[in-house]
Amino acid sequence: MDHLQAEINAIQAKISQNNELLSSETDTEMKSLIEEDIKSLETELNSLNNAVAAINGEYVEEGADEETQDNINPNVAILEIRAGTGGEEAALFAYDLYRMYTRYAEKVGWHAAEDLMSESETGGVKTVVTEIRGKDAYRLLKNESGVHRVQRVPTTEAAGRIHTSAATVAVLPKIKKIDIEIRPEDLEWEFYRAGGKGGQNVNKVSTAVRLIHTPTQTVVECQEERSQGKNREKALGILYSKIYTMMQEQQVKSITELRSSQVGTGERSEKIRTYNFPQDRVTDHRLGKNYHNIAGIMNGSIDKILIECAEL
Repeated sequence: MDHLQAEINAIQAKISQNNELLSSETDTEMKSLIEEDIKSLETELNSLNNAVAAINGEYVEEGADEETQDNINPNVAILEIRAGTGGEEAALFAYDLYRMYTRYAEKVGWHAAEDLMSESETGGVKTVVTEIRGKDAYRLLKNESGVHRVQRVPTTEAAGRIHTSAATVAVLPKIKKIDIEIRPEDLEWEFYRAGGKGGQNVNKVSTAVRLIHTPTQTVVECQEERSQGKNREKALGILYSKIYTMMQEQQVKSITELRSSQVGTGERSEKIRTYNFPQDRVTDHRLGKNYHNIAGIMNGSIDKILIECAEL
């Protein structure tokens, strides 16, 4: 918390210095550069202030509706996909799932924005976190949480043998009003240079954030914003969503109870769906039902599956 306040003070000092320079500067081009710098600093200051507010338990999701039941925004889902067992093939499958969900989002007019993309050597993903916004996004996607299994011949398999790999999907709600007490002393922050997308600024400056909540060992990473302050703010929002979800699953009312109940992944560790490429079949094990045209499904045609799962 102290380091956040120190950065806020430093930025406020820079803004004051720039305002003084601006008042005495006569060159039009130089004035324009100073004004741009002030605007950038003010944006960073706002993000840091929001991060401090979140740590102090004052976090409120933008556009919060006080009457929404359970403080969950039904139109926002945080989608987290991780490669499971199966090495590089699992990473490729994790990317295929990510593409499936984002293609579906495009088809129904939802907006998807990456918060984290950790790529594998062969073009798959180790971890991807995406925020999806659109009508009923959370309601329709929440039942996708669990282990997704794939059976197919990997492109690297010379002998043509079928391999079984897996990826885990977690769908978290976006919390609209926070009433969870997270102590600043229980947070560990790490900052590093982001890889992959983002351009020179992201790669040269330590804007990426890794946040660890020590009592529950919950880890959140965020790298897609160019501002470290904005990445902190997003990471805190995701942390609250993760802890809120764990508390709901464990049916506890406080982090202390959550810690003492030895939090597990519960339902998320269960295999919910198998994608069998040789037989052109997707099986949802909860519905006990098969779906065909796997190429279309992997290209985002998952309307029927999502709707039927939402009706469970």
